[in-house]
Amino acid sequence: MKSLLTSLLVLALATSLAACIGPPLPLSPSTEQALRTQPPIRFLLTFDDGPSASSFYNPTASVLDDLARNPIQPGIKALFFVQTGAPRAGNSDIGRALMRREHAEGHILGFHTAGHWHTNHRSLDPQELEQSLNDGSAAIAAITGAPPTLLRPPFWNYDKRTFAAYQRHGLHVLLTDLSANDGKVWGITASPQRRANLLKHLAEVREQIARGEMPVVDGVIPVVVTFHDLNRYTARHLQEYLQILMDCARETGVRTAEQPFYTDRSALLRAVLARTVPSSSTPVHLPGFWDWWWDRDSH
Repeated sequence: MKSLLTSLLVLALATSLAACIGPPLPLSPSTEQALRTQPPIRFLLTFDDGPSASSFYNPTASVLDDLARNPIQPGIKALFFVQTGAPRAGNSDIGRALMRREHAEGHILGFHTAGHWHTNHRSLDPQELEQSLNDGSAAIAAITGAPPTLLRPPFWNYDKRTFAAYQRHGLHVLLTDLSANDGKVWGITASPQRRANLLKHLAEVREQIARGEMPVVDGVIPVVVTFHDLNRYTARHLQEYLQILMDCARETGVRTAEQPFYTDRSALLRAVLARTVPSSSTPVHLPGFWDWWWDRDSH
Protein backbone atom coordinates (compact mmCIF):
# COMPACT_ATOMS: atom_id res chain seq x y z
CA MET A 1 0.00 0.00 0.00
CA LYS A 2 2.83 2.37 0.91
CA SER A 3 4.63 1.72 -2.39
CA LEU A 4 1.36 2.33 -4.28
CA LEU A 5 0.86 5.68 -2.53
CA THR A 6 4.46 6.61 -3.24
CA SER A 7 4.02 5.75 -6.92
CA LEU A 8 0.82 7.79 -7.11
CA LEU A 9 2.56 10.75 -5.47
CA VAL A 10 5.46 10.56 -7.90
CA LEU A 11 3.02 10.34 -10.83
CA ALA A 12 1.08 13.34 -9.55
CA LEU A 13 4.26 15.37 -9.13
CA ALA A 14 5.50 14.41 -12.58
CA THR A 15 2.16 15.41 -14.07
CA SER A 16 2.27 18.71 -12.18
CA LEU A 17 5.75 19.45 -13.48
CA ALA A 18 4.73 18.69 -17.05
CA ALA A 19 1.64 20.88 -16.72
CA CYS A 20 3.76 23.81 -15.59
CA ILE A 21 5.69 23.80 -18.86
CA GLY A 22 3.66 25.93 -21.23
CA PRO A 23 4.72 28.39 -23.91
CA PRO A 24 6.95 31.22 -22.71
CA LEU A 25 5.64 34.75 -22.30
CA PRO A 26 5.98 36.54 -25.65
CA LEU A 27 8.45 39.41 -25.89
CA SER A 28 6.43 42.61 -26.11
CA PRO A 29 7.79 45.80 -27.76
CA SER A 30 7.71 47.62 -24.41
CA THR A 31 9.68 44.84 -22.69
CA GLU A 32 12.18 44.74 -25.54
CA GLN A 33 12.72 48.48 -25.20
CA ALA A 34 13.03 48.29 -21.42
CA LEU A 35 15.66 45.56 -21.68
CA ARG A 36 17.94 47.92 -23.61
CA THR A 37 18.29 50.06 -20.47
CA GLN A 38 19.18 47.12 -18.23
CA PRO A 39 22.60 45.49 -17.71
CA PRO A 40 23.31 42.04 -19.15
CA ILE A 41 22.70 38.88 -17.14
CA ARG A 42 25.18 36.33 -15.86
CA PHE A 43 24.03 32.82 -14.99
CA LEU A 44 24.77 31.82 -11.39
CA LEU A 45 24.89 28.02 -11.26
CA THR A 46 23.90 26.12 -8.13
CA PHE A 47 23.78 22.37 -7.43
CA ASP A 48 21.77 20.65 -4.69
CA ASP A 49 21.87 17.34 -2.82
CA GLY A 50 25.46 16.23 -3.46
CA PRO A 51 28.21 15.35 -3.41
CA SER A 52 27.69 11.85 -4.75
CA ALA A 53 29.26 8.98 -2.84
CA SER A 54 29.25 6.72 -5.89
CA SER A 55 32.44 4.91 -6.86
CA PHE A 56 31.05 4.24 -10.35
CA TYR A 57 30.73 7.15 -12.79
CA ASN A 58 30.50 9.67 -9.99
CA PRO A 59 28.12 12.42 -11.20
CA THR A 60 29.56 15.14 -8.96
CA ALA A 61 33.06 14.48 -10.30
CA SER A 62 31.68 14.63 -13.85
CA VAL A 63 29.96 17.94 -13.12
CA LEU A 64 33.20 19.39 -11.75
CA ASP A 65 35.10 18.20 -14.81
CA ASP A 66 32.59 19.87 -17.16
CA LEU A 67 32.54 23.13 -15.21
CA ALA A 68 36.31 23.28 -15.51
CA ARG A 69 36.44 22.25 -19.18
CA ASN A 70 33.60 22.95 -21.60
CA PRO A 71 33.25 24.70 -24.99
CA ILE A 72 31.05 27.54 -23.67
CA GLN A 73 33.22 29.00 -20.90
CA PRO A 74 35.95 26.99 -19.17
CA GLY A 75 36.56 27.55 -15.48
CA ILE A 76 32.98 28.12 -14.34
CA LYS A 77 32.55 28.50 -10.57
CA ALA A 78 29.36 27.29 -8.92
CA LEU A 79 27.65 27.02 -5.54
CA PHE A 80 27.11 23.52 -4.14
CA PHE A 81 24.47 23.04 -1.44
CA VAL A 82 25.66 19.86 0.23
CA GLN A 83 24.16 17.10 2.36
CA THR A 84 26.82 16.61 4.99
CA GLY A 85 25.13 13.77 6.91
CA ALA A 86 23.78 11.65 4.07
CA PRO A 87 25.73 8.41 3.49
CA ARG A 88 24.94 8.62 -0.25
CA ALA A 89 26.39 12.13 -0.27
CA GLY A 90 28.66 14.10 2.05
CA ASN A 91 28.87 11.63 4.92
CA SER A 92 31.25 9.35 3.03
CA ASP A 93 34.94 9.30 2.22
CA ILE A 94 34.21 9.93 -1.46
CA GLY A 95 31.76 12.73 -0.63
CA ARG A 96 34.18 14.49 1.70
CA ALA A 97 36.97 14.21 -0.88
CA LEU A 98 34.69 15.80 -3.48
CA MET A 99 33.76 18.65 -1.14
CA ARG A 100 37.47 19.27 -0.61
CA ARG A 101 37.88 19.29 -4.39
CA GLU A 102 34.97 21.71 -4.82
CA HIS A 103 36.53 24.12 -2.34
CA ALA A 104 40.03 23.74 -3.78
CA GLU A 105 38.76 24.46 -7.30
CA GLY A 106 37.15 27.75 -6.27
CA HIS A 107 33.53 26.71 -5.84
CA ILE A 108 31.42 27.65 -2.80
CA LEU A 109 29.96 25.16 -0.33
CA GLY A 110 26.55 25.96 1.14
CA PHE A 111 24.43 24.05 3.63
CA HIS A 112 21.45 21.92 2.57
CA THR A 113 20.95 19.08 5.08
CA ALA A 114 22.92 17.34 7.83
CA GLY A 115 20.79 14.27 8.46
CA HIS A 116 20.65 10.90 6.75
CA TRP A 117 17.74 12.00 4.56
CA HIS A 118 16.60 14.98 2.53
CA THR A 119 14.37 16.13 5.38
CA ASN A 120 12.24 19.27 5.32
CA HIS A 121 13.60 21.52 8.08
CA ARG A 122 10.04 22.44 9.07
CA SER A 123 9.48 18.84 10.16
CA LEU A 124 12.37 19.04 12.68
CA ASP A 125 11.67 20.17 16.23
CA PRO A 126 13.75 23.14 17.50
CA GLN A 127 16.39 20.92 19.12
CA GLU A 128 16.72 18.71 16.02
CA LEU A 129 17.02 21.73 13.75
CA GLU A 130 19.65 23.32 15.99
CA GLN A 131 21.65 20.08 16.02
CA SER A 132 21.37 19.80 12.24
CA LEU A 133 22.60 23.34 11.66
CA ASN A 134 25.47 22.85 14.12
CA ASP A 135 26.51 19.54 12.57
CA GLY A 136 26.30 20.76 8.98
CA SER A 137 28.18 23.97 9.67
CA ALA A 138 30.93 22.07 11.49
CA ALA A 139 31.29 19.57 8.65
CA ILE A 140 31.65 22.32 6.07
CA ALA A 141 34.00 24.36 8.28
CA ALA A 142 36.25 21.30 8.64
CA ILE A 143 36.75 21.44 4.87
CA THR A 144 36.77 25.17 4.11
CA GLY A 145 38.17 26.54 7.37
CA ALA A 146 35.07 28.65 8.07
CA PRO A 147 31.37 28.00 8.75
CA PRO A 148 29.10 28.35 5.72
CA THR A 149 27.15 31.56 5.16
CA LEU A 150 24.69 30.22 2.59
CA LEU A 151 21.78 27.81 2.87
CA ARG A 152 19.10 26.40 0.62
CA PRO A 153 16.22 24.81 2.55
CA PRO A 154 15.23 21.34 1.33
CA PHE A 155 12.30 21.61 -1.08
CA TRP A 156 12.75 25.43 -0.93
CA ASN A 157 10.56 25.36 2.18
CA TYR A 158 10.92 27.45 5.34
CA ASP A 159 8.79 29.28 7.87
CA LYS A 160 9.38 32.01 10.44
CA ARG A 161 10.79 29.54 12.98
CA THR A 162 13.29 27.86 10.67
CA PHE A 163 14.27 31.16 9.05
CA ALA A 164 15.05 32.65 12.48
CA ALA A 165 17.23 29.62 13.24
CA TYR A 166 19.13 30.14 9.99
CA GLN A 167 19.76 33.77 10.89
CA ARG A 168 21.06 32.85 14.36
CA HIS A 169 23.66 30.70 12.63
CA GLY A 170 24.62 33.44 10.17
CA LEU A 171 23.09 31.56 7.24
CA HIS A 172 21.53 33.39 4.31
CA VAL A 173 18.76 31.71 2.31
CA LEU A 174 19.14 31.45 -1.46
CA LEU A 175 16.25 30.28 -3.65
CA THR A 176 16.31 30.23 -7.46
CA ASP A 177 15.11 31.89 -10.65
CA LEU A 178 15.42 28.93 -13.02
CA SER A 179 15.07 25.25 -12.15
CA ALA A 180 16.04 22.39 -14.43
CA ASN A 181 13.53 20.11 -12.63
CA ASP A 182 16.25 17.48 -12.71
CA GLY A 183 15.94 15.74 -9.38
CA LYS A 184 14.18 17.71 -6.66
CA VAL A 185 11.67 14.94 -6.09
CA TRP A 186 12.53 11.25 -5.73
CA GLY A 187 11.51 9.44 -8.88
CA ILE A 188 11.78 12.49 -11.16
CA THR A 189 15.26 12.38 -12.65
CA ALA A 190 14.83 14.74 -15.57
CA SER A 191 12.42 17.20 -17.10
CA PRO A 192 11.10 15.63 -20.31
CA GLN A 193 11.04 19.14 -21.79
CA ARG A 194 14.17 20.60 -20.28
CA ARG A 195 14.63 23.26 -22.98
CA ALA A 196 10.98 24.39 -22.86
CA ASN A 197 11.14 24.38 -19.07
CA LEU A 198 14.17 26.67 -18.82
CA LEU A 199 12.88 28.86 -21.64
CA LYS A 200 9.62 29.47 -19.79
CA HIS A 201 11.40 30.26 -16.53
CA LEU A 202 13.81 32.72 -18.18
CA ALA A 203 10.96 34.48 -20.00
CA GLU A 204 9.37 35.11 -16.59
CA VAL A 205 12.67 36.42 -15.21
CA ARG A 206 13.03 38.64 -18.29
CA GLU A 207 9.88 40.54 -17.25
CA GLN A 208 11.39 41.20 -13.82
CA ILE A 209 14.58 42.43 -15.44
CA ALA A 210 12.65 44.77 -17.73
CA ARG A 211 10.81 46.23 -14.71
CA GLY A 212 14.14 46.89 -12.97
CA GLU A 213 13.36 44.45 -10.14
CA MET A 214 16.58 42.40 -10.29
CA PRO A 215 19.69 43.52 -8.36
CA VAL A 216 22.80 44.54 -10.28
CA VAL A 217 26.14 43.30 -8.95
CA ASP A 218 29.48 44.25 -10.54
CA GLY A 219 27.66 45.55 -13.62
CA VAL A 220 25.62 42.38 -14.32
CA ILE A 221 22.34 40.86 -13.17
CA PRO A 222 22.89 37.47 -11.48
CA VAL A 223 20.27 34.91 -12.56
CA VAL A 224 20.23 31.87 -10.28
CA VAL A 225 19.91 28.44 -11.92
CA THR A 226 19.44 25.18 -10.00
CA PHE A 227 20.66 21.69 -10.95
CA HIS A 228 21.38 18.53 -8.93
CA ASP A 229 24.89 17.07 -9.06
CA LEU A 230 23.67 13.86 -7.40
CA ASN A 231 21.77 13.13 -10.61
CA ARG A 232 23.60 11.17 -13.33
CA TYR A 233 21.27 12.59 -15.98
CA THR A 234 22.42 16.09 -15.10
CA ALA A 235 26.05 14.99 -15.13
CA ARG A 236 25.74 13.39 -18.57
CA HIS A 237 24.02 16.44 -20.05
CA LEU A 238 25.63 19.36 -18.23
CA GLN A 239 27.43 20.75 -21.28
CA GLU A 240 24.17 20.53 -23.18
CA TYR A 241 22.41 22.36 -20.35
CA LEU A 242 24.99 25.17 -20.56
CA GLN A 243 24.22 25.56 -24.25
CA ILE A 244 20.48 25.47 -23.56
CA LEU A 245 20.87 28.38 -21.15
CA MET A 246 22.68 30.39 -23.80
CA ASP A 247 20.02 29.50 -26.38
CA CYS A 248 17.22 30.46 -23.99
CA ALA A 249 18.78 33.86 -23.37
CA ARG A 250 18.93 34.50 -27.09
CA GLU A 251 15.38 33.25 -27.69
CA THR A 252 13.90 35.35 -24.89
CA GLY A 253 15.74 38.50 -25.92
CA VAL A 254 17.87 38.66 -22.77
CA ARG A 255 21.41 39.91 -23.24
CA THR A 256 24.18 37.92 -21.56
CA ALA A 257 27.44 39.36 -20.27
CA GLU A 258 30.67 38.80 -22.19
CA GLN A 259 31.33 36.12 -19.56
CA PRO A 260 27.89 34.48 -19.23
CA PHE A 261 28.92 32.40 -16.19
CA TYR A 262 30.93 33.17 -13.04
CA THR A 263 34.63 32.32 -13.00
CA ASP A 264 35.73 34.04 -9.78
CA ARG A 265 34.74 32.87 -6.28
CA SER A 266 34.70 36.38 -4.78
CA ALA A 267 32.49 37.74 -7.56
CA LEU A 268 30.26 34.68 -7.22
CA LEU A 269 29.86 35.25 -3.48
CA ARG A 270 28.98 38.94 -3.94
CA ALA A 271 26.34 37.97 -6.48
CA VAL A 272 24.89 35.24 -4.28
CA LEU A 273 24.60 37.48 -1.22
CA ALA A 274 22.74 40.06 -3.29
CA ARG A 275 20.17 37.42 -4.24
CA THR A 276 19.49 35.97 -0.78
CA VAL A 277 16.13 36.37 0.97
CA PRO A 278 16.41 39.17 3.57
CA SER A 279 13.57 38.09 5.87
CA SER A 280 10.94 35.39 6.28
CA SER A 281 8.23 37.92 5.39
CA THR A 282 9.80 38.86 2.05
CA PRO A 283 7.52 37.81 -0.84
CA VAL A 284 9.30 35.26 -3.03
CA HIS A 285 8.56 33.53 -6.31
CA LEU A 286 9.74 30.07 -7.26
CA PRO A 287 9.65 28.63 -10.77
CA GLY A 288 7.25 25.88 -11.70
CA PHE A 289 4.74 24.43 -9.24
CA TRP A 290 6.56 25.08 -5.97
CA ASP A 291 4.73 28.32 -5.15
CA TRP A 292 1.40 26.54 -4.84
CA TRP A 293 2.85 23.30 -3.46
CA TRP A 294 3.84 25.06 -0.22
CA ASP A 295 1.74 27.47 1.79
CA ARG A 296 3.74 30.62 1.17
CA ASP A 297 1.59 32.60 3.64
CA SER A 298 3.08 30.56 6.47
CA HIS A 299 6.42 32.27 5.87
